[in-house]
Amino acid sequence: MTAPPALSVRNLHKSYGDFEAVRGIDLEVASAEVFGLLGPNGAGKTTTIEILEGLRSRSGGEVSVLGFDPAVQSDAIKQRIGVCLQATNLPDKIRVHEALDLFDAFYDHHSDKDQLLKRLQLWEKRSAMYRSLSGGQKQRVALALALLNDPALLFLDEPTTGLDPQVRHEIHGFIQELKENRRTILITTHYIEEAERLCDRVAIIDAGQIIELGTPREIQRRVLGQTLVEISADAPVPLEQLPEKLRMEKHVVRDDGKTLSMQTDAPAAAIAELVKWIDQHGLKLVDIHLKRPTLEDVFIELTGKKLRE
Repeated sequence: MTAPPALSVRNLHKSYGDFEAVRGIDLEVASAEVFGLLGPNGAGKTTTIEILEGLRSRSGGEVSVLGFDPAVQSDAIKQRIGVCLQATNLPDKIRVHEALDLFDAFYDHHSDKDQLLKRLQLWEKRSAMYRSLSGGQKQRVALALALLNDPALLFLDEPTTGLDPQVRHEIHGFIQELKENRRTILITTHYIEEAERLCDRVAIIDAGQIIELGTPREIQRRVLGQTLVEISADAPVPLEQLPEKLRMEKHVVRDDGKTLSMQTDAPAAAIAELVKWIDQHGLKLVDIHLKRPTLEDVFIELTGKKLRE
C-alpha cells in the first residue's frame, strides 16, 4: 500500500490586493523525500513555505501537511513539523541550553537535547551566550531548535545562506544524515549545487508558478537535453570538411579557429568522429572537454536569471 504524501498542494493561490504572489501551485512531497524549491527572489518561495507552515493564510486552493490543513489545524501541525529559517534571532544573553529548554517546552514530543548538541558540534558551547556565537554556530542552534520535537517534516528555508564554505559543508553533511534516516525535508536554497547534492526532486518557481518539476537529472534532460562537446587542435580546424553527420549538429568554432564546440545527443559517437576527423587532417589533438547541462544552466534557461540575483 502506497503511503500518503507528507505534503500535498492543489491550485494554491495567495494575493496581496491586486498582486498575486502565488498563482496556482500544485505539488506533492512524498514521505522520506528531500524536496527542493528553487526560484529567484520574489518568485513566491517564502510565501508558499509560510502557508505550508501555517504562518500565513492562503487566498485559495487546497493544502494538506501530514494530513492536516494548516489554515485550520495549525497547532496540530506545529507539533509535528520543524522549521529552520534563513535567519533566527534569539536574545543576546540567552544561553544555548536555555534556548533549547525554552523551545522544548512548547512540544509534546521530544528529542534528546544532549545528542542534538553533540551532533551539531554545540556541546562545548551549551553554556555560551547567543551573542558570542559565530554565524555558523547560530545556524546550528537554529537546526537544533527545529529538531527538538523529532519532526515528521522539516522545513529548511535557505539554511546555509551567508555561511562560509566549511560550515556549509558541515550542514550539508548533517542534512545528508537526516536524508539517510528517511526524514522528510522541504528545502529552499539559493545554491544550485546544494539542491543537486541533497534533493531527490526539485520544483523551479518563477512569478508565483512552478515552471519545472522533477529530479535534477530529469529537468536537465528535458530542458537542455544535449551535451556540449568541445575539442581543440594545435591549428585551425578544416570546418568546411566536417563530416556530414556532424554538420547536422549545432556547432561553432572559436575566433582562433582551433576549438570546435558542438551540442549533441550522442556525445560518445561525436567524440569518436571528431577525433578521427582531427587525425585524418594531420592535426594534433590538444584537449577534449565534455559538459553536461547543470541545474544552474536549466535555471538560467528557464528564468533568464542566476539563482542568487
